[in-house]
Amino acid sequence: MQETALIHSTMLTKIVSSLEKCYHNENIKTKREIKSFSMLKNERASFQMAYCLDPRQKFSMHFRTAELEIESPIKDFIKVRRVSHVPSLMPIYKDHCDSGMTRTDVGLYPDALLPMDGNRLMVYNHLNSLWIDIEGEGLKAGVYPITLRLRRTKANNTMELDPQYEPCEATLTVEVIDAMLPAQTTKFTQWFYCDCLQVYYETESFDDKHWLAIESFMKTAVKNGINMILTPLFTPPLDTAPGLERPTTQLIDVALNNGEYSFGFEKLDRWIALCDKVGVEYFEINHMFTQWGCHNCPKVMATVDGEYRRIFGWDTAATGEEYSRFLRTFIPQFIAHMKEKNCDKRMYFHVSDEPSQKHLDSYKAARDLLYPLVKDYPIIDAMSHVEFFDQGLCRIPIPHNGAVQDFLDRDVKERWTYYCCGSGEGLSNRLMCMPSERNRIIGAQMYKYNVKGFLHWGYNFYFNEYSFAPLNPWNNTDGDGFSPSGDCFSVYPGPRCTCIESLRLKVFYDALQDQRALELCESLYSRDFVISLIDEGITPLEFNNYPRDPQYLLNLREKVNAAIKAKL
Repeated sequence: MQETALIHSTMLTKIVSSLEKCYHNENIKTKREIKSFSMLKNERASFQMAYCLDPRQKFSMHFRTAELEIESPIKDFIKVRRVSHVPSLMPIYKDHCDSGMTRTDVGLYPDALLPMDGNRLMVYNHLNSLWIDIEGEGLKAGVYPITLRLRRTKANNTMELDPQYEPCEATLTVEVIDAMLPAQTTKFTQWFYCDCLQVYYETESFDDKHWLAIESFMKTAVKNGINMILTPLFTPPLDTAPGLERPTTQLIDVALNNGEYSFGFEKLDRWIALCDKVGVEYFEINHMFTQWGCHNCPKVMATVDGEYRRIFGWDTAATGEEYSRFLRTFIPQFIAHMKEKNCDKRMYFHVSDEPSQKHLDSYKAARDLLYPLVKDYPIIDAMSHVEFFDQGLCRIPIPHNGAVQDFLDRDVKERWTYYCCGSGEGLSNRLMCMPSERNRIIGAQMYKYNVKGFLHWGYNFYFNEYSFAPLNPWNNTDGDGFSPSGDCFSVYPGPRCTCIESLRLKVFYDALQDQRALELCESLYSRDFVISLIDEGITPLEFNNYPRDPQYLLNLREKVNAAIKAKL
């Protein structure tokens, strides 16, 4: 008699939280399963499905093809992507390492979120995961099941389902609470490098293809909470070796005829229009002086009596007579133009990035040149030495998250913080080698300490140290060894000028959503009540002292959501 009974599935699946990282050589049994969670109506909630071949089976191949099915009344609100592993040759600085990393060895790390090939899926012996987003905008309140099902296909890989094998499935329940997250008030910038897009996509500065890439990467930034964009009036003097020039990305057309400056704003106007189109709220004007000491000028190109050439750069002094004359001519005209565009209240200026104590005098000289020109417009700079603020040299300092405690007892008008490659030992960050709860904790930290601005230097930095050469971020994730993997960028360049998100970018957005949920809860109760939820059962939360268990954050959101629901 022909066998008609179904054989059990050859695959294993498990639904896990967005805070899990599923490495290829891990066992699916070690992953913590989740059965349910809650979200607000306009939230974007994420989770994962871990999957692999059942190791108890005997295989003639190291993979099987499968078809993914989603069964849910909110199926239309669900987006699925594959979590792809990328190489890391330097996961962490060994002298900035602590015991709180997922791993520190050279290897493959789960990071890039790739589109699905329809419903087709390759299931391997090793562990993989799918990243699932529930796009809450437009969802009605209610409790919804979501079932993810893998059906094995026949061995000929034609995607015809194989009836011999039972499907492998996993289900969770999502409660959509009848409340809305408030608008994001935290200002968030990750430095946007137009020249890296220009070089990667082999295009000319601000030609049509370049604008296409800029728009794609801007849209992705805004979708993930980045509401302030580094705006290159002149090529930003960042991460550039002395004497070296980065590719020109200059929005302002400069002419110098018979010793008189004039300026064209056409490209800037297109930039503003694009920012308005995708939802950028603030313009972060590029630094007006070089990094790490502000001794020199940014690269400025101009047409001088008919010849296009560089007029300022490493060879010109920051506060020299000609650059001072240039700024005194340009800045008032620029501000006037922004006022005409009704955009001037959206501007933030920079003097120089990361000055140290030995740069107090040079920073003060540059500051004294710029401040009278920008008057009451906000100026922000990354600096972790409180002396700069105490001496009145910076209106809005942005300290490293390891130094932010030093600024908390100062009367800073607008509190910001940042992190970078050095934020390894004991601090929150989103390096690839770090567990995702160490990324997401910053939302609760910023809420508790009234931090309303966050800066990170690398949204799409695809060069090596000091910008000597371009890199392909798909096979070089650590800036050619100068910065731990995950510091230089949080998005990848996709085909046809598209932008590919990382799971680190998504988890940081969850942190911003946490901050907004905490703010909503405060509006319904009190600030003391919310802080009591944050600190319940733990040593009081600080920037360098926080729970390392992902369950803490998952539980905190459930407590906050329950409190919000109780007030409906």
